[in-house]
Amino acid sequence: MNLRAWIRPLLFIAVLLILWEIGARRQPAHLLPGPWETAGGIADLVQHGLLLKYVVASLFRVTWGFLLAAVLAIPLGLTIGWYRRAEMAFNPIIQILRPISPLAWIPIAILWFGVGDLAAIFLIFLGSFLPLLLTAINAARSVPAVYVNAGRNFGLGPARLVYQVLYPAVVPQLIIGLRITLGIAWLVVVAAEMIAVNSGLGFLIIDARNAGNRYDLVVAGMVIIGIIGLLLDTGMRSLERVKSFRWSYSED
Repeated sequence: MNLRAWIRPLLFIAVLLILWEIGARRQPAHLLPGPWETAGGIADLVQHGLLLKYVVASLFRVTWGFLLAAVLAIPLGLTIGWYRRAEMAFNPIIQILRPISPLAWIPIAILWFGVGDLAAIFLIFLGSFLPLLLTAINAARSVPAVYVNAGRNFGLGPARLVYQVLYPAVVPQLIIGLRITLGIAWLVVVAAEMIAVNSGLGFLIIDARNAGNRYDLVVAGMVIIGIIGLLLDTGMRSLERVKSFRWSYSED
């Protein structure tokens, strides 16, 4: 069963690579590099020591922006969702800010922080904060009343009620929100690096396009971004298999 689970994706990837190669060879202008040219671009990045440098730069920015957003948004969101009056007070502001794309803040980020890591981290923070905030609010609101009433019947005070009832009940939903938001953060860092910094995978793509039309490096950067995004998502999904959280997920 496990072997079949591996074979099917590998066969599908092989078919995509074949179609990619055929499409690259059939185009008249030969602008789109094929798989072998893309692999050569990745090898070129490794040879010049740029691949690790750019990957580490992007992961550094995502880590800080994402963690700062999680540390601030999750407790605030749980508080707002737990107390109805707080939700009524903050909801109008949240709904006004929610539709604004993080990329719309790029001029302000550059104005405040200049061109560098802080601007990119700020944009990732903005892109991650509201999704995590809304996830935490909805998670707190969806806690069944029977859990809360049972805790109170056992004499739990407000602090112990939050620690022993609220947090265990919302953790599974928070994990899903963290997984989705990490994907958003990875998208934002690539876009931010095309404008606000001079390193990272996003910068690699735009720099390869501007410096001699190195489309092999452009596609190589896209492939690396996709692979790292898959690895990040796989890492977040592994949290769903932790025994203390498994009760909320159905068995496949």
